[in-house]
Amino acid sequence: MTAPERPARPPLIIGIAGGSGSGKSTLARKVAGALPGASVAFVEMDAYYRDFRHLTLQQLHQVNWDHPDAFDLPLLERHLAALARGEAVDGPVYEFATHSRSVQVRRVEAADVVVVDGILLLADAAVRAWCDVKVFVDADADVRLVRRIRRDTAVRGRTLESVLDQYLATVQPMHLQFVEPSKRYADVIVPRGGSNTVALDMLLAAIQRRLSLRGEAPAARALPQPIESS
Repeated sequence: MTAPERPARPPLIIGIAGGSGSGKSTLARKVAGALPGASVAFVEMDAYYRDFRHLTLQQLHQVNWDHPDAFDLPLLERHLAALARGEAVDGPVYEFATHSRSVQVRRVEAADVVVVDGILLLADAAVRAWCDVKVFVDADADVRLVRRIRRDTAVRGRTLESVLDQYLATVQPMHLQFVEPSKRYADVIVPRGGSNTVALDMLLAAIQRRLSLRGEAPAARALPQPIESS
């Protein structure tokens, strides 16, 4: 694969992958919070689900939301390429209630650091090629499942039965087929989720070194207290 073309002083793109409930969002927030001297932009892979509004309710139940085909990966790759060139992008806004892409967009401005997270981020070669630092957040399967149950029942109003059915039908198999194997592409593996402060310190040190090579060396500040992973 030809290396992506980058400007002379490009932003640092940090890709954070890991299973559902591993703590990717927690880690992304902590990385951004520890770089007060740099501008940080966020890109969420979940916003790049394909538009499924044309499907019937029965057909929607057959969609495998944890398979790479559920995502508009070419659009994500184009947006990362633009951000790498120092350009702003109009990111999609996904409406999960209707499984459709909103007519509204979310403006993502150019920044010193771009943090992008998603379960399948490292599974696609074209997407991960734009990530300067590739991170995999690792957590035990039972911990990830408990976090997913808490999130989906409390925040998304789903029943315990539906969460478990989806986990067994698609989440777990797709994790084993796509997510877990993508760990081999990671530069840094963060075990025990996003609240591992020792691993986070090491990751921040690596980011500082990368930023210093680009002429941007914001000093890291004290880490925030651990919060619930998402």
